[in-house]
Amino acid sequence: MPKRKYTREFKESAVRLIRQQGYGVTQAAGSLGVDAANIRGWLKLIGDEVVAPATSGDASLRTENQRLRKENVQLLMEREILKKVLMRASPSPTGDENGLVAVR
Repeated sequence: MPKRKYTREFKESAVRLIRQQGYGVTQAAGSLGVDAANIRGWLKLIGDEVVAPATSGDASLRTENQRLRKENVQLLMEREILKKVLMRASPSPTGDENGLVAVR
């Protein structure tokens, strides 16, 4: 398998995900479809060149972004649970007007 080459712009965006968006190395690697070792290397090579946020406003945005990511995960799990409950729903043999069957 040939070695993949990445543009400098791609590497900088990967570093920005970690420095500015609060991603972890593994999370950024999974999101971009690259090996985490590549991203660690890019952090060492160009991490200082990519400007990290310097203001407290950016820090609060990063904190809110992390909070929203956690909330999104929670909501996605809740949605999946509701889908499963609805998949099990069927017309009640007893003629219940809601047409739902109790799930145990």
